[in-house]
Amino acid sequence: MHVLIAGGGIGGLVLAQMLAARGVAATVLEAAREVRPLGVGINLLPHAVRELMALGLLPALDEAGIRTRELRYLNHLGQTLWAEPRGAWAGHDAPQFSIHRGQLHALLWRAAAARLGERLRSAASVVGFSEDADGVEVTLGDGSRMRGDALIGADGIHSTVRAALHPADGGVRWQGIQMWRGAVSWPTLWDGQTMCIAGDTRAKLVLYPIGAGAKPSERLLNWVVYARQADAGPAPPGRQDWSREAPRGVVTPQVAHFRLPFIDPAALITASAMASEYPMCDRDPLPWWTRGRVTLLGDAAHPMYPVGSNGASQAILDARCLADALAAEPVVPALAAYEAERLPKTAAIVASNRVGGPERVIDFVAERAPQGFTDIDQVASHEELAAIVGGYATLAGFAVPRT
Repeated sequence: MHVLIAGGGIGGLVLAQMLAARGVAATVLEAAREVRPLGVGINLLPHAVRELMALGLLPALDEAGIRTRELRYLNHLGQTLWAEPRGAWAGHDAPQFSIHRGQLHALLWRAAAARLGERLRSAASVVGFSEDADGVEVTLGDGSRMRGDALIGADGIHSTVRAALHPADGGVRWQGIQMWRGAVSWPTLWDGQTMCIAGDTRAKLVLYPIGAGAKPSERLLNWVVYARQADAGPAPPGRQDWSREAPRGVVTPQVAHFRLPFIDPAALITASAMASEYPMCDRDPLPWWTRGRVTLLGDAAHPMYPVGSNGASQAILDARCLADALAAEPVVPALAAYEAERLPKTAAIVASNRVGGPERVIDFVAERAPQGFTDIDQVASHEELAAIVGGYATLAGFAVPRT
């Protein structure tokens, strides 16, 4: 069996390595001419890290990222709504990681290159494909062609393979929420391994360390601000591009009303070398991913709002499911079994993320106590908050295992 993978992002690279580990040949066809460290921070949940550990990548993850110890949800005044241990500290058999997206992609690319050799190709964009009873033939941007037994579209939110399978797809969906991201070396917050999400119904600020700082007393601190725009139109402002720069002066007013005792958001944003702008977009879940020997994976299949730390993690889980299926069955039934397992689960997460995912706990409290509170138990019960946060963990498949 020879599997063609359109796209050398996180999902495509992990799938190729998982297939190689199972004795299945795979070729990755990446459109970009060179791999660049795009984006800023990203989180990998324990169930996804477990799969990367099986590929021998734990030492590389430890070298590049931070093991997340705790997650805190706060209001815009810094009052704690909910706090919980994460990863190994929560009882999982694998850690959770916060890491620079570019560093993660680079380490996955190096690992894939070591396993695949010349089957990892850059400057090889898939622009079309055709299928027959014996396999799939893809057409590349340079006009050349390649045959394989299956084609996996792992080519992102603007997937060419998805567009070919679903030409009437409704396209990218935007609900008027704009995101800004950045990272800067900053004095270590708390234990240097804690992630926090603070805010209200107007705006959210996400903070987590993703690596070593410029000084021993600092960490490279990733920040994300997102807020619904009052003048938002029906379409997202520009193409979704991790590297699109925005003036930092546009970002600071979004969090001007925050009063956090442990950090000045405006100072943090101003100190950053740059801020990138990214509209919070997804696509409606598809009724099906698979046609014969062709299927979708990751953002090509189920792009979701980046809340709950789930986008990359779900792509990795896709890869595990698909690799297992292709190692056990012929192509057509394997792809059908993969879709049957993964499509309903990811569609539910897309729907949950649209209404805030676990971060909805912030809106829930803010609606009841917009000016803060003296006692959180008088605003919301532990059971109410746990239903939001814990319910999402169960939905997304990373609930703490029960002993």
